Amino acid sequence: MATIPPVPNLRAFEAVARRRSFAHAAAELHLTASAVSHQVSRLEAHLGVRLFERSAHGVRLSAAGDRYLLRISGALSALLAATDDLQQGVENSLYVHSTPSFASLWLVPRLRAFARACPDITLNLSAAHTHSDFAQGEADLDIRYGVPQWPDMVIEPLFEERIVPLASPAFIREHRLKRIDQLADVPLIQSNVSVVQWSDWLAAFADLRAPERFSVRFDRAMMSLDAAAQGLGVALESTTIGAGHLADRRLKPIFGLDKAVRVKAHFVVYPARHARRPPVEAFLSWLHGEASKAEGRAGTRRTMAVSTPPSTATK
Repeated sequence: MATIPPVPNLRAFEAVARRRSFAHAAAELHLTASAVSHQVSRLEAHLGVRLFERSAHGVRLSAAGDRYLLRISGALSALLAATDDLQQGVENSLYVHSTPSFASLWLVPRLRAFARACPDITLNLSAAHTHSDFAQGEADLDIRYGVPQWPDMVIEPLFEERIVPLASPAFIREHRLKRIDQLADVPLIQSNVSVVQWSDWLAAFADLRAPERFSVRFDRAMMSLDAAAQGLGVALESTTIGAGHLADRRLKPIFGLDKAVRVKAHFVVYPARHARRPPVEAFLSWLHGEASKAEGRAGTRRTMAVSTPPSTATK
C-alpha cells in the first residue's frame, strides 16, 4: 500500500516546481537552498523516481515530475487552506473552482453581491483549465464548461447561451460587414475548445465552409473576446460570457442576436454529499439566481447525474 510522503517534502517540491529555482523556493519557504534540495531528494527517494532534471542552466521538471505536480498541487493547496481555516477559526468556508474565462468575465464581477448576501461565508475561488479533483478535497463546487459527461456527479446547468459572431464596431465599419457571405473575406478567430465551432454556426446560417486555416487561435474565451475587441478578426463567442465587452461597446453582434446557436455549456458540478453543507446550499441558490438574471428570464433549477466519460473542454 502506498504511503503519503511527508508534507514538508511535498511543499518543497511544489515550490521548486512553481518557481523553477531552489534558491527562490528556499526564500519563499524560509529555508536554505540546501535544505530544500534535501527535502526534494528525500521525496524522490520515497517515490523512487526523479522529479527534476538538473543542469548548469537551472532546474526543470521531469516528465514524471510534471505529472505528479498536476495531481498533488490542488490537494496540497486544499490541505494548507483547511489548516489555515482551522487555525483562524473560520467555520463557513467555501471552496469554488471554475474555468478561467467564466471566473474572470462572469463570476468575479458578481461576487460583491454574494459577499453582501452571505457575509458570514469565506469564499475561496480558484480557476484553472483542469477540473478539480473532488476525491482529494480540492473544492466544494466546480463550474465546468463543455458537454456534461462527468461520472457520478450532480450536474446543474447554469443558463442558455447565444453563440454569435462578434467584432469590434471599428472592424465592422472597416470591412462593411452586413452579409454572412462576407465572412469568407475577413479573419475569423478560432476558439479551440468552444462547444460551437465556426463549422457549426456556418452550417446553421449560411452555405459557407469554415476556413482550413485561422489567422489566430485561442484556448480561452476571454482571449478570443479580447482579440476581437482589438480588431484581430471575428470571434464566435457567447453573448453571456462576453456581456461586459458588449455593454462597453467593445464588441457588437454583427448580424444581430437572431443569428445565434443556443447552447447550455456551463455547469456547476459537485458530489451529492456536498449539498448538505449550508455554505454550498447558499452559494448554489445565489449562483442560480444570478444565472437566471443573466439568461434574461426566471430560470428553473434542473439536476441530473451521469456516468459517461468526462469531457476535457474548458473555457
